[in-house]
Amino acid sequence: MASPGRHPRNRHRGHYDFPRLVAACPALAQHLRRNPAGEPTVDFADPAAVRLLNRAILADWYGLAAWDLPAGYLCPPIPGRADYIHHLADLLAAERPGPLRALDIGTGASLIYAILARKEYRWSVVATDVDAGALAAAEAIRAGDPDLAAGIEVRRQRDPERIFEGVVHPGERFDLCLCNPPFHASGAEALEGSRRKWRNLGRDGSPRPVLNFGGQPRELWCPGGEAGFVGRMVAESARHPDLCLWFTSLVARSASLPRLQAALRQAGAARVRVIPMGQGQKESRVLAWSFRLPEPSAPEP
Repeated sequence: MASPGRHPRNRHRGHYDFPRLVAACPALAQHLRRNPAGEPTVDFADPAAVRLLNRAILADWYGLAAWDLPAGYLCPPIPGRADYIHHLADLLAAERPGPLRALDIGTGASLIYAILARKEYRWSVVATDVDAGALAAAEAIRAGDPDLAAGIEVRRQRDPERIFEGVVHPGERFDLCLCNPPFHASGAEALEGSRRKWRNLGRDGSPRPVLNFGGQPRELWCPGGEAGFVGRMVAESARHPDLCLWFTSLVARSASLPRLQAALRQAGAARVRVIPMGQGQKESRVLAWSFRLPEPSAPEP
């Protein structure tokens, strides 16, 4: 099946405008290079270049004057992250017009989904993570921008075995939750994935692969990988079906879907959606589920 490509509202569907980005973040200039076609680009195998590219994008497109994150934390590619937010806006449009209240599971040091949700759609977001260092960096980003400070709250999940429980207040409700779960099932699997990316970037001769997007162990792997993590989300959501109108997560591997869809049937989900997403050279998808049927006046998304 052909890749669905970027969402029509994604600001980053075309090539990067590097002169414009350098104007927004002059430090990016030292990382520019020419691709085989003679066009400007950056070395996507260089973590410093990727971090500065993100800083330039956030400054230029989203008005974020100061954004940074500690070395070693996941530095996400913004176009793909924006796609997830746009697809969620479409999912909720018929049932929840206007600004939404979202729960971001595993926000990371970059706070990227909360930033995009706030800047694109004026959503209010509760952003959670188990990592104290990541949350300290996310809080610094939030506190440094008045708009983010007004619309985003950062909370620590102190039990790494839980998703919602222990971090959500009694009686609290959200329109949706979102999550980009750890992809790998072990540290060894994560390392092999890094080696594979490194080879694809033409760096096979390096003795040790560098994570171009970084990542702490908890960001990259967990027991059971993405299927295990999302399976735990499904189980907890079934215990708290009214917490969110729509529960959602990214699922990178299509092979994870049958197990998760079976878990959702067993959990009694009233609605399940699989939304395809283009992610550059690969495909991903959003798995969304709800324990509530639509209101009679609301069409099915």
